[in-house]
Amino acid sequence: MAAKPAVGRARVRAVNRVLLALAGAVLIALGAAVLIGGLDLQRRWGFTLPGSWPFDGPDDVLLTRHDRRRWREEGWWWPAVIAGLALVVLLALWWLLAQSRRRRLNEILVPSGDGAGAVLRGRALEGVLTEEAEAMEGVERARVTLRGRRTAPEARVRLVLAAHAEPAETLARLQSEALEHARTSAGLDQLPAEVRLRSVRHRAERVS
Repeated sequence: MAAKPAVGRARVRAVNRVLLALAGAVLIALGAAVLIGGLDLQRRWGFTLPGSWPFDGPDDVLLTRHDRRRWREEGWWWPAVIAGLALVVLLALWWLLAQSRRRRLNEILVPSGDGAGAVLRGRALEGVLTEEAEAMEGVERARVTLRGRRTAPEARVRLVLAAHAEPAETLARLQSEALEHARTSAGLDQLPAEVRLRSVRHRAERVS
């Protein structure tokens, strides 16, 4: 068992950042085009716009009637539109499913050996992990969240370390003690974990 970031979560975070960046760039570009054209800023402030700029004045529209009807008679137009919309829907569904998998895990399926299995409350295991992590030397506070699937849980651990704590030693003890105990008690083959460490903040002391 290794305390390492889950690859799936990293990919979801990367996709989220890319989507947000693209959406922000598109909205900024459209907003700038509407603002400049609607307020006629290019003529008021005396600058020129590229020939492809969609709005040249307050009376312009984004798509003219000719542009809207330009490709309707082409045989490839409607199949391309339908395929594009279907791709957008599939990507949106995939994104929603990826987000739902990041929610907190309510229960864990513990193998019982007879094929039936038992259910362990996720909050109970989180509480045990948190207490054992906070009992370690140099750990001021701990917070543990279980995510993933109930047959393959993943731990997300956040530790606040004291000033004298050794991060490498604390991480090694967390892996060999708290996480290993939780994995063994739940009968899991592995318990991947994403661990985030930070030091406790102390107020500056005034020296007279």
